[in-house]
Amino acid sequence: MARIDAFLKLGTQQGCSDVHLAVGVPPMLRMHGDLLPIKFRDVREAELEGYIAEILTRAQNEYFAKGNDLDFSYVSAEGGRFRVNVYRKETGIGATFRAIPSSVPTLEKLALPPVVTKLCDFHQGMVLVTGSTGTGKSTTLAAMIDHLNSTRRLNIISLEDPIEFVHPSKQSQVIQRELGTHIPSFAEGVRAAMREDPDVILVGELRDAETISMAMTAAETGHLVLGTLHTTSAVKTIDRVIDALPVEEREQTKSFLAQNLLAVVTQVLVKTADGHGRKAICEVLMMTKAIAKLIQTEQTHQIPSQLQMGRDLGMQLLDQALLAAINARAIDPDDAYAYASDKKQFQKFVTDTSMLPKVEVGGGAAPAAAAAQSSG
Repeated sequence: MARIDAFLKLGTQQGCSDVHLAVGVPPMLRMHGDLLPIKFRDVREAELEGYIAEILTRAQNEYFAKGNDLDFSYVSAEGGRFRVNVYRKETGIGATFRAIPSSVPTLEKLALPPVVTKLCDFHQGMVLVTGSTGTGKSTTLAAMIDHLNSTRRLNIISLEDPIEFVHPSKQSQVIQRELGTHIPSFAEGVRAAMREDPDVILVGELRDAETISMAMTAAETGHLVLGTLHTTSAVKTIDRVIDALPVEEREQTKSFLAQNLLAVVTQVLVKTADGHGRKAICEVLMMTKAIAKLIQTEQTHQIPSQLQMGRDLGMQLLDQALLAAINARAIDPDDAYAYASDKKQFQKFVTDTSMLPKVEVGGGAAPAAAAAQSSG
């Protein structure tokens, strides 16, 4: 057993999402969004290099020795499966291990908006799941793939970096290919997938113009394409896709989005009300004729008003979803306040008044919530 497995086993027993190892500090666990140190001495450089070397293949060792970061999946003897990133920093090497549950969570268990399940019924077009790093995008996509795998007879090709959840074929055939192991790039993976009779193609990350262009082609030619972007709202997602491609293709890209983009689901992970977990809160855009026209006329700044009014179609702004979850006492209002765009409407729920902006009241400063009460 690799020595690093002891830390990974401790992390999984504690229910953490990530284990961090870096030179000069003790190992740390990400618990419900907070980073907490293990009661252990500071890790020395030679010690950590030894831990990491034990779990790398010869090819990975050679690649890392050239100064490159490493991304790979690792199965611990006792601690389960992890997505790993190994990197160098000023004081030495570091590594982050993201714990991957042994079973794929269902859409119902994740308590995602019901419209996300309906997105799995489409046969052609593009669905984008977006958010910052660590917001559960891969988990949401894995749950969607599992739903498709369980309910339809399809050929599903999943392109990942690295492979996280392992999908045994159920009703469908699920083919999982890993960047660097089975495919040289996401773009090449999509190009190859289109020759493999796919029904659904999952693209782990639309990280460059070539990958976006290939994914668009796949969606236009009769496939359901699922993909991710590191964007924090529906509007920013659409703008990112348009801006990523050459200027001469701008009109073509806008036309593609208007005709083939099915939905954008943007999510954040917010602490639950009891503080013992995190819940995905989603902004949802469903393509309509009105939104398609706003995209084609470059008026994407008006899309939020369409989301606000489109609740009957399953649409919602992130702030609407946060408020609903607060009222249902499902999430921590202080954490929700941190994620809100229009923070004023969340101030009355905040319990930690140090988070609130100070306003002048009678010649002195007071938290905004207190000022509002005194003025009332």
